[in-house]
Amino acid sequence: MKILVTGGAGMIGSNLVRRLAGQGHEVFVADNFWRGKREYLLGEDARPLVPAERLFEVDLRDHDACLRATRGMDAVFHLADIVAGINFVFANQLFLWRANVLINSNVLDACVANKVGRYVYVGTACSFPKSKQSYLNPPPFREQDVYPAEPESAYGWSKLMGEYEAELAGQEGRLEVGILRLHNVYGPPCELDPEKSQVIPALCRKAILHPAEPFVVWGSGNQRRAFVHVDDIVDALEAVLDRGMNQGAIQIGPSESVSIREIAEKVVALSGRDIAIQYDATRPEGDMDRTADWSKAARVLGWAPRVDIDRGLAATYAWCARHLGRG
Repeated sequence: MKILVTGGAGMIGSNLVRRLAGQGHEVFVADNFWRGKREYLLGEDARPLVPAERLFEVDLRDHDACLRATRGMDAVFHLADIVAGINFVFANQLFLWRANVLINSNVLDACVANKVGRYVYVGTACSFPKSKQSYLNPPPFREQDVYPAEPESAYGWSKLMGEYEAELAGQEGRLEVGILRLHNVYGPPCELDPEKSQVIPALCRKAILHPAEPFVVWGSGNQRRAFVHVDDIVDALEAVLDRGMNQGAIQIGPSESVSIREIAEKVVALSGRDIAIQYDATRPEGDMDRTADWSKAARVLGWAPRVDIDRGLAATYAWCARHLGRG
């Protein structure tokens, strides 16, 4: 198949490109390299996974660019969005909202105009209502729990609107639609920039660079997340193209959460160093807790999480150390 992966140079995208290319598909990538990196699209032999003519450096807020990138495709995995760590998200809500709404609408419209057969949209657990995530140990979320809509952030709202628009296109028969709603994805390769990194790579960076960078955890550390390794995400993306089209949103994540305090302690243990963990209660910590009822993913996709947090965290820490020249 001819397959386009938007955001294909990012953490999830580059791993998906590697999987699809290995299966013999003709893979294309659209990315503006705001967070994604060209080096992520190199194979083990340092040769490009995607030839230069199939790599589109584009801003997907530009509708014409979306039309060019999606032309002739059999399927599109739409992973591209604007997201970063919690500080960036809450400090740039208008920018995030407008950028993501434009990106989602443009890519979908281009797929419809170019008669792309299958469109896979990737949403986020941040779209679940803030009231359902404001206390510890809520029951695992079901897909339908996303409504009545009340996301905490503009990011969550923008991603939910992308789901809604994709569902409309599917209901009208414009193309086949698959929707995955992801919980907190981690794993290599990951963004380590202090302004853009999310919690696990940020804590890995702080431990590796300590004491040059203090090991500070934002918030109390009691907030919890349902972390899911990128390899498990790629399994779900591969499965949705074959078995999950026109099935509504399917959430991907574990049924158990881990506190950020536990993650910090695990990272310090991986470092093998004597690091005192500091907590900064003046910093935002976001939603308190959420987990996934992944029974629909199991039933429709045959999916289950495979990579446990200890194994995934060890591999991520090792990658971060190598990337920072400390491995």
